[in-house]
Amino acid sequence: MAEVVEFRVPAGRARTLLVWGLEPEPGLEHSLFSAFSKFGPLYSVRAHRNAAVAGPGYYAIIKFYSAVDASRAQQACNGQRLFQKSPMKVCVCTKQKGFQEQALTLNSTKCQELANHYLGFNGWCSRIITLQNVSGFDSENEELGKVSQKRSVKYLCAVEVTLPGHGVQTRGVALGEADIENSEDPLEFVAATRRVQKLAVGKALSSAFQKILLVVLENGKVAVEYNSSQEEPTDSLTEEELKGLIQVNELSLEQFDLEEEPLSDLSCDDELPGWEMLSN
Repeated sequence: MAEVVEFRVPAGRARTLLVWGLEPEPGLEHSLFSAFSKFGPLYSVRAHRNAAVAGPGYYAIIKFYSAVDASRAQQACNGQRLFQKSPMKVCVCTKQKGFQEQALTLNSTKCQELANHYLGFNGWCSRIITLQNVSGFDSENEELGKVSQKRSVKYLCAVEVTLPGHGVQTRGVALGEADIENSEDPLEFVAATRRVQKLAVGKALSSAFQKILLVVLENGKVAVEYNSSQEEPTDSLTEEELKGLIQVNELSLEQFDLEEEPLSDLSCDDELPGWEMLSN
């Protein structure tokens, strides 16, 4: 039976394992990652101390991108010692309070990790079509007749992702922005500009991956489909038409402000890959 894997934060109970009976040890999450990643790529591993009523020890929540991989891991690891002295218990989550059912956009670093796993390091490539400054000044807040000098830096980026072996090509467009408290400080302006450029490129790359569906077959082979439900009006434009629209600022910037996974799960480095030249 084939399974569809999307470039989104895994949602649904079938992709989540609950592991308990864990013994305290340094690097527990790393040990769990090493043991369970053998069955397929992992989105996250989170270890937590047991509640006082449950006694000493730890439990963990492990999220897979694939429900099939999660099931194989559960069957193989349940009741095994793995890296500790006592056996651990592993089950597929059936209930979880506040479970996230709506899939959020996967950040660009994790998109690249997922693509490398299923497609191979040479199975995809990406390039920046355009990266345009669409900044302006915020003069809405006025106090005592003085206009606020806070400067908003905005960059709009278009990225193209190509899968040569599958004949699939997608495009993503996204906005990155940040406010500069002291617009007269050139160092702060340069740092903010670079940060916003990286953010725009990362979000555009993530947007391009959202239009790719990975179909994992029973024999392990991977087919690729274009996700037309994520298609945007700009996808039908030529590169020159797209660059022209961005330059004259005819696009609605709000539509490219993607809803991504919570930043609490990310480091700044994870979210912002190098922007000068994007590739695998």
